[in-house]
Amino acid sequence: MRNDDPWSAALPARALPTEALPARALPTEALPAEEGGHRAATAAPAVASVPPVPPGSVPAVSSASPAGCADIYLTVQRSAAFQRVRRRHRAFVLPAAAAFLLWYLGYLVLATGAPGLMAREVAGVLNVGMVAGLAQFATVFLLTWAYARHARLRRDGPALELRWETQDMTRVAARHADVPADGTAGAARGEGPR
Repeated sequence: MRNDDPWSAALPARALPTEALPARALPTEALPAEEGGHRAATAAPAVASVPPVPPGSVPAVSSASPAGCADIYLTVQRSAAFQRVRRRHRAFVLPAAAAFLLWYLGYLVLATGAPGLMAREVAGVLNVGMVAGLAQFATVFLLTWAYARHARLRRDGPALELRWETQDMTRVAARHADVPADGTAGAARGEGPR
């Protein structure tokens, strides 16, 4: 399981052997040393959950500069998976926002245009205006719950997959930019051949 992301429970685990991951991507666990009270870092579980980067999905990037990363983000933005996440978001948000605005504007029009209707008693001191005003608050809470549920069930998983894929693509691009074709690592930083 990937421990560095609080949303990791949203996706099914895909186990990969830890030797397939770079050392800096592995979670570490601090353990007390036998003597002296020092803490030593040791590699955590033998299997980590990381979604693989599909072959051929990493665009050619000349460097790990912000411009090179921009190419990766543009590629992800143009992908079918990203467009599907955006379409699912819009399919919920636009109708829900329109319905709420119509309900709110209807409440305002009734409150200003039909004061007699709004002043009608419903039960005791409660009138139609008070009930409709309280219903506005209930509607906000209902929409918030519905939005969170929709996001959790329809968008969080694919969005998290895209996020991990994008992070993996930037890591791979940075790794490729760090090792030029002539085999000299760090030449871009002026370190010379290794």
